[in-house]
Amino acid sequence: MYFDTLTALWYMDGHGIYVWVAYALTAALLIAMVRLPISRFRRHWGWVEAERRRTSVSSPAETEEKGG
Repeated sequence: MYFDTLTALWYMDGHGIYVWVAYALTAALLIAMVRLPISRFRRHWGWVEAERRRTSVSSPAETEEKGG
């Protein structure tokens, strides 16, 4: 193994802060790239379902005209 201890792995000869920040930013961006489209899809799907429910509910005047 390149590093003898976990402390050496953490500090990486003084470069650890840059490496770990780069890993954290990369992970955050990857998570955002997955979560944002999913949340947008769910929000859009909710709008579609609400519109479907709104248009499928008939008013009492329509049911009287149909003879129901």
